[in-house]
Amino acid sequence: MDEYIAEFPADTQTVLQGMRALIRASAPDATETISYAIPTFDLNGRHLVHFAGYAFHVGFYPGASGIEAFKGELAPFKSAKGSVQFPLDQPLPADLIARMVEYRVEENVRGWTRPKR
Repeated sequence: MDEYIAEFPADTQTVLQGMRALIRASAPDATETISYAIPTFDLNGRHLVHFAGYAFHVGFYPGASGIEAFKGELAPFKSAKGSVQFPLDQPLPADLIARMVEYRVEENVRGWTRPKR
């Protein structure tokens, strides 16, 4: 994960390290890895959340259930089924990110399974 973050400009690195710290604080038992070529936190052998750096935003990927559970609070941000974009020129919404990670931890502990299609 350090190598991934080091590839970005210094100001983006600061935001990515902030995202990493928020996730780590909210999911202290999760392990860091790289999956889908982006930083990922795993818990109990399953992906918990991912994040990624881009030119103008940080992508945060809490899965579809994480987006759905917080869709009202995510209204100010560009989001899709399983992702949200936090602009680099704005402070990270730390409380919201922490609560989203905690929600995903609860899902993980309960043994959430993917809905059948």
